[in-house]
Amino acid sequence: TSKEMLTKYIFSNFESLDVVFQNSVLFFPLDDTIFIAQHDFKATNDSDLPFRKGDKLKVLQETGEWWLARLLTTGQEGLIPSNYVARADTLEVEKWFFKDLGRRETERLLLAPGNKPGAFLIRESETCKGSFSLSVRDYEGERGDVVKHYKIRCLDKGGYYISPSNTFSTLQELVQYYTHTADGLCQRLYAPCKPMAPQQPWAHDEWEIPRETVKMVKKLGAGQFGEVWMGYYKNTQKVAIKTLKEGTMAPEAFLQEANLMKQLKHDRLVRLHAVVTKEPILIVTEFMINGCLLDFLKTDEGKKLKLNKLIDMSAQIAEGMAYIEKKNYIHRDLRAANILVNETLHCKIADFGLARIIESEYTAQEGAKFPIKWTAPEAINFGTFSIKSDVWSFGILLTEIVTYGRIPYPGMTNPEVIRSLDRSYRMPCPDGCPEELYDIMMVCWKQKPDDRPTFEYLQNTLNDFFIATEGQYEMQP
Repeated sequence: TSKEMLTKYIFSNFESLDVVFQNSVLFFPLDDTIFIAQHDFKATNDSDLPFRKGDKLKVLQETGEWWLARLLTTGQEGLIPSNYVARADTLEVEKWFFKDLGRRETERLLLAPGNKPGAFLIRESETCKGSFSLSVRDYEGERGDVVKHYKIRCLDKGGYYISPSNTFSTLQELVQYYTHTADGLCQRLYAPCKPMAPQQPWAHDEWEIPRETVKMVKKLGAGQFGEVWMGYYKNTQKVAIKTLKEGTMAPEAFLQEANLMKQLKHDRLVRLHAVVTKEPILIVTEFMINGCLLDFLKTDEGKKLKLNKLIDMSAQIAEGMAYIEKKNYIHRDLRAANILVNETLHCKIADFGLARIIESEYTAQEGAKFPIKWTAPEAINFGTFSIKSDVWSFGILLTEIVTYGRIPYPGMTNPEVIRSLDRSYRMPCPDGCPEELYDIMMVCWKQKPDDRPTFEYLQNTLNDFFIATEGQYEMQP
């Protein structure tokens, strides 16, 4: 019929519009499969669909980290990384809107380098479904940089307000208004919060890879078991590459453990991407621009970090370890040298399980090869490693963080440390370390492993370290 033909014509030519038809208005809904590219994407494989920031794509299939899509300008089809695109005509395309972001993570992002007072974002409220929160970076003399949170309330007939005297029909209008005037907020909205650079997801079937697909560019460091390099995979994806010296271990044993490590996926763990299993063995992981936490704490930027940021970094590490704990895995070599830092000062745990792979070398306990000062007494004396020996190491790691990278037990040799621990000696409270933080260290160093706390407990305790003194939301302006 002519009505069907008109409908067909409209759908094929427009994404959404109102049409007057026989004196009634038909509303055609938006096509929710249309997405806008938020970043450029270079293809790594023939099956990938490259695009530029701002391109429109129609998503044909949404499964996992890679989606099948069509580029609207050319009609080309291929796979795209789902975290590079945002659904068109939704809040997701706004630079200031952050999806699936909790309060704690909001504060981490707004306080990250690159943001100034007045940096802001809007997120969905964690506690109140369907409503939003505005979070703004502010500066207070004594406390330094802080984040203030404001409830955005909804009107019954649609619309939003922070203060009842100013109501807006859209969030965009609300943002526009407070961009020009603070009007009771701590700051005028200056600029949207800088987002974290998205990690391109790894192609799911590329695990054991040929050596020639990896190009080493810059040597970042060397240890007793090999080297760490910055490099590229297939010339496009920036990665970190760890080389293991030949003879460190049998390739079959390595692959077996690496298959276990591969299954551990969490935002606080460095992602293991791929391996080259012929000697010399290569481990390919995500690249972290600020390197290891131990070195970072000694830089000018690291030395400026205030106590609240140091505690926050500790909480992030405890969060990653709580995941390892839940998965019944063990790290075995937890220390600041094995924590990596990215551009927004988020911490991720590296080298989990690697110590076990090279165990025969590692438990030789010769000099620097065995990290005595981080190791629990039962692991030193009997080789008994468990998640509770990791908790002991975490207590030592806290001393590294609060002293900006000082070596634990300063002035003591490894044999002296072993003898002292046998006599129930514990490291004294470091200078400038709050009593409450030292209490956490001491409970990590309980003699009996079962008396030590869980990482879940440590994560919650460190996350709540300053909460007692903070209000949840600012008052209405």
